[in-house]
Amino acid sequence: MTNLPTPATLGTDQAGSRLHEFTVIDVRTPAEYASGHLPGALNIPLDHLRSALPEIRHAAEHGEILVVCASGARSESACELLAGQGIATATLAGGTGAWAAAGRDLHRPAARATWTMERQVRCTAGTLVLLGLVLGLALHPAFQLLAAGIAGGLVFSALTNTCGMAALLGKLPHNRPRKADLDAALSALRGR
Repeated sequence: MTNLPTPATLGTDQAGSRLHEFTVIDVRTPAEYASGHLPGALNIPLDHLRSALPEIRHAAEHGEILVVCASGARSESACELLAGQGIATATLAGGTGAWAAAGRDLHRPAARATWTMERQVRCTAGTLVLLGLVLGLALHPAFQLLAAGIAGGLVFSALTNTCGMAALLGKLPHNRPRKADLDAALSALRGR
């Protein structure tokens, strides 16, 4: 039986003092990544992680891997996936939110303004709830089921620490990596 690596969790002070030693992989959407990321982080969105396994494995052979996201939930999932493939990783506790709250710098490339996934989910959920209530009052009470469905989805999301709406919104064009950006990140991993 093979012993699979156990992902480590590092605090901002631990990660910050050793940041130069890590290959940092940010698993958020490109829009979230563009809104601010750890210096030197490469953007490999969570849903592209499996296709990047050869490059990540290569980088892990030449140094430690630190996986980050907004709050730590997606990076934990990514670390579990990578551990299942025999790749040792660490995750940043609290993600880029904790990094920024600790007063550490985030790299913000000059680009168009973007919304974080959390903000996109809040806006979409709120809009759908309002739409369901307004249509329920104006047209037919059955439209209020839309509001109830969104409320149920939000409760389920909180209980399971997953978010189906974020997964759907992540497929929108502005949240998808451009091929050139993904290719550049993969090339950088191969060069480690």
